[in-house]
Amino acid sequence: MGRALIEAAAADRELSLAVLLDVTGVGTEIGKLKVTGDVAEIARADVLIDFTRPEGTLAHLKHAKAAVVGTTGFDEKDKARIAAASKRIPIVLSPNFAVGVNVVFKLAETAAQTLGEGYDVEIIEAHHRHKVDAPSGTALKLGDLIASVFRKKDFAFGRQGDTGERPVKQIGYHAIRGGDIVGEHTVMFAGPGERVEVTVRSQSRSTYALGALRAAKWLKGKPAGLYDMFDVLGLR
Repeated sequence: MGRALIEAAAADRELSLAVLLDVTGVGTEIGKLKVTGDVAEIARADVLIDFTRPEGTLAHLKHAKAAVVGTTGFDEKDKARIAAASKRIPIVLSPNFAVGVNVVFKLAETAAQTLGEGYDVEIIEAHHRHKVDAPSGTALKLGDLIASVFRKKDFAFGRQGDTGERPVKQIGYHAIRGGDIVGEHTVMFAGPGERVEVTVRSQSRSTYALGALRAAKWLKGKPAGLYDMFDVLGLR
């Protein structure tokens, strides 16, 4: 993702790279910039774009003037710390910055509202073999949106053995890991006599990078607060 973000920013005439931060390859030059491990350097940038790990993001936010956060895997305490940071700076937080994926978020929410609890929901996601968290942040976001419509959080993470009859309003997650799959997400609404599926397949990480840059531009002049891609794209 770091490389994809660098390439996208370098190709955008409205943006310029101020600092490149990484824990590996420190000292390496990319273009005219040297990769640094000094987190205090973040303060030089107008906007931090962070796709790292939870512990890294939380450390980086202390130095940022504004932030776009695509990191996933935060627990509830981490999310509370991000919310606290958003009282000081504007933050766009999203598990997925691809514009198409965010349209699918909206479509899944709308489908849940229209189809109702008579349709069983299963979320299937697939990623490359190196992804460390499962289910993906995108899959969890899809489930949270649908659970908000159902007004009940009942999640099943895979099924095995004699599990009994499927409960109404339960949302099932199934994670596939293998090869170099960039990212695929399907929400299945299975009802009596029909099945509705909403699917998005990411073919390149550039979609995530372009969405993150769009969010970074949108943040200009925004007051402190916690935003997401629905705000950026006007999907509220």
